[in-house]
Amino acid sequence: MNTTYEPKDYKSDQYVRWCPGCGDHAVLNCLHKAMARLGIPPFQMAVISGIGCSSRMPYYMNTYGFHTIHGRGAAIATGVKTARPDLSVWLVTGDGDCLAIGGNHFIHAVRRNVDLNIVLMNNKIYGLTKGQYSPTSDRGFVSKSSPYGTVEDPFVPAELALGARGTFFARALDTDLANLTDILEISARHRGASVTEVLVNCVIFNNGTHSTIAEREHREERTIMLRHGEKMLFGKDRDRGLVLDGLKLKAVTVGQDGYALDDILVHDAREKDVTLHYMLAMMGGELPVAFGVIRDVEAPAYDESVHAQIEDVKARKPERTIRETLMKGDVWEIK
Repeated sequence: MNTTYEPKDYKSDQYVRWCPGCGDHAVLNCLHKAMARLGIPPFQMAVISGIGCSSRMPYYMNTYGFHTIHGRGAAIATGVKTARPDLSVWLVTGDGDCLAIGGNHFIHAVRRNVDLNIVLMNNKIYGLTKGQYSPTSDRGFVSKSSPYGTVEDPFVPAELALGARGTFFARALDTDLANLTDILEISARHRGASVTEVLVNCVIFNNGTHSTIAEREHREERTIMLRHGEKMLFGKDRDRGLVLDGLKLKAVTVGQDGYALDDILVHDAREKDVTLHYMLAMMGGELPVAFGVIRDVEAPAYDESVHAQIEDVKARKPERTIRETLMKGDVWEIK
């Protein structure tokens, strides 16, 4: 008998200890909704996290969960998925937890294509430890640990994920609940490592860090929602779009300067070649920031490959016990 689940089935009875107005609340809400849509029983899900504000997520889920140590969530989640490939495993992490001390685990989980649903909540700050700059903080950012401004350039999560040969990358806003829920659902259906960067707001230590693209009055002009198979259009009147100008992307207005609707690029998230996906993911400044599923391609998943290898070896090697293995060669009996 098929069982229908509701978002409340994935909610724990724990009080949610995030600051009022924190973007993490929205991610939690959307995660509950996405899980209900997937229809996977709570007891067949596991939510793993490291350390940070976002990493409190397992407490608020009525699923299996593991609040691990700083930066090691990806390593633990890899172990869980490899040992129990039947589970839907989610890794919830933040820009500090994932990209600083956890950076090496992150890129290798992506490189191996472990079937994890990685939700990377990016507020460009260390919120839990009260406001130090993080690996995604912009150059010149003033914080408690950079009182005169940072003198380094930030990591771009998309650049790391795609550079690690990632098969799935998406981006969403904490205030865009409908699209965030859709993206989380799509990410969970992807076989392999899916990385969803969620731009979240820290109202206490970095309020408004994404305001130039998140606020409603200019969101339509400064962002583009990419959907597989659809024209790359944006703007209040949906009359602006993306074209290739030589080896670069260019934003144009349909009906001006000789550009027609047919000239606008169609998004193909399933294209194996990463070149255009990389260009889309890195847009900003004069180009709109890309949201939605940017890359979604098929490739062998690590956990499936490991278990296929085990079954292959077992079929070729009849030994089933340690004693059989030890006794299969030349042996001597000592009396």
